[in-house]
Amino acid sequence: MDKNTIIGLVLIVLVLFGFNWYSKPSAEEVAQMREMARQDSIAQAQKQEEAIKAQEKKTQELAMMALDSTSLFFNARNAQSEEVVLSNGLLNLTLNTKGGSILHASLSEYKNQQKEDVMLLRKDLNSLSYVLTGKDLNIDTRDYTFQALNRTDSTVTMRLGNEASHLDINYQLVKDSYLVKITMQATGMGNVLHPGTHSMSINWQDVAAQQEKGFDFEQQFSSLTYKEKNGDTDKLSETGDESETMEMPLEWVAFKNQFFSCVLIAPNQFDDATLKSTACKKGSGDLKKYSAQMNCAFDPTGVESTELNMYIGPNDFHILKDHDKLISADKDLEMEKLVYLGWPLFRVINRWLILPLFDFLAGFGMNMGWVILLLTLIVKIFVYPTTKKSYLSSARMRVLKPKIDALNAKYPKPEDAMKKQTEMMQIYREYGVSPMGGCLPMLIQMPIWIALFNFVPNAIALRGESFLWADDLSAYDSLLSWDADLWLIGDHLSIFCVLFCATNIINTWISMRQQKDQMSSEQAQQMKMMQYMMYIMPLMFFFMFNNYSSGLCYYYFLSGLTSILIMWYLRKSTDDKKLLAKLEEYREKHKNDPKNMGGMAARLQALQKQMEEQQKNRQQ
Repeated sequence: MDKNTIIGLVLIVLVLFGFNWYSKPSAEEVAQMREMARQDSIAQAQKQEEAIKAQEKKTQELAMMALDSTSLFFNARNAQSEEVVLSNGLLNLTLNTKGGSILHASLSEYKNQQKEDVMLLRKDLNSLSYVLTGKDLNIDTRDYTFQALNRTDSTVTMRLGNEASHLDINYQLVKDSYLVKITMQATGMGNVLHPGTHSMSINWQDVAAQQEKGFDFEQQFSSLTYKEKNGDTDKLSETGDESETMEMPLEWVAFKNQFFSCVLIAPNQFDDATLKSTACKKGSGDLKKYSAQMNCAFDPTGVESTELNMYIGPNDFHILKDHDKLISADKDLEMEKLVYLGWPLFRVINRWLILPLFDFLAGFGMNMGWVILLLTLIVKIFVYPTTKKSYLSSARMRVLKPKIDALNAKYPKPEDAMKKQTEMMQIYREYGVSPMGGCLPMLIQMPIWIALFNFVPNAIALRGESFLWADDLSAYDSLLSWDADLWLIGDHLSIFCVLFCATNIINTWISMRQQKDQMSSEQAQQMKMMQYMMYIMPLMFFFMFNNYSSGLCYYYFLSGLTSILIMWYLRKSTDDKKLLAKLEEYREKHKNDPKNMGGMAARLQALQKQMEEQQKNRQQ
């Protein structure tokens, strides 16, 4: 780098420093510039705040435009509420203008344990509301206070809005029934409701109160029950908590107690239903917490109304059947299935045999204890031919026992068991005796026994009916009770349950004795352990049935007692010598018949021949 270049660079640097020093602002100018920047920042913040306030004001104006389309409609948020009472002699309703819905409901002809009217829907625990889709905001009827118009003893109109624009919910108690007709219709609400929506959401919640004496037994028969459209009825878990979202549309949803139900019936169907049932703890006074959220049809233009029906009443088969027809003449809602009568086979027996017979006997106006007694006797008479056939089958086996013992002596070796079994079946065939003859009659009786197991606990006619020491045949009898809650027993001893178990033990002893009489000593020894097991069953029944309906235990006691008497009569009236003579006569009469064997004997003979051939082949 030469001398001239260095001098040029130095001059350039000096010029730059000089210009920068000359153009530097004074202290006053710096302060002035800072003040201007601060003012600009404040102005910008004010503009942002004004923009936010303007947006909020616009939002409020839009909301008010939606809300204030009818000022009376939305001023109802803070209006004073009142209660409206409706009654038709059977059903009493109290409605609250806050929400325009049912506050609580009671039944005049049924009493609870405190001898008060049965309360099915209770204040602060029951909630039924409707959510309508608005143009800007959804409308939940719980948030508004309605006006009560057009009041009579059994009807009222709950109106939200004014004369020109309103939502009406009409309630009508149908005369001499447990039915509430609910009609909803919008008028002049085009500026509020969204015209493109044709459904509304229904939110229903309730807590089922304990009405009966036995908590465990009543809770077991309380459930959230529903019916699928064009399908069958079903229910959520009776013993635990369960929640389910339904894929199929529903026709009705029922919050069910053991003997009473509140049923909400759709005008056509409920869609997108979500159902939930939660069990309550013993001692709380409540059984289950129910919840149902679903959609149903609603016309926001008001051209068509939405008609719901609500049944609030007893689980009486005939009353429910009559209300089916009252609600719809051309569609069977099958609400009578709220009275659980068992699985299909047992339901048929209860529906067409036990129920008509029970109604016939109850129609004489006698005490229900005598009705159950007569019902038991008639059922026993009905199955007596099969009982007698079963007994005679075992009696024939008994009188042939000496021949079977001789056969056991003839074939003492285990390897001859097949030969012994084949000849035994041959003896039974010759004398016209079937070892399985006593089983079929028992199979005929068993469905009736199980059918009554389902019928008696659900018979509301037994509710509150006393007999002997039982003050309520629908609940356990507690002649003996104590304060402590003992393991497996509880706080009481059911006398009818004890009697039922005692007769069961005696019947088991009789049955075991009959089997022993027709068995060889070897078979009896093999069956000894099974006999001990049979005696354990009555003891297990005691722990199972101590909390059950005293009417059910009373029926089983009578059934067991009559079985003992029938067995005693058949044993006394059967002459073993005469019976053996008849068998010998049969053998003599058919001794020239072809010796073709069928059934078990033929299969045993074929198996024996096959084993003999295999043994010969091994020896060869």
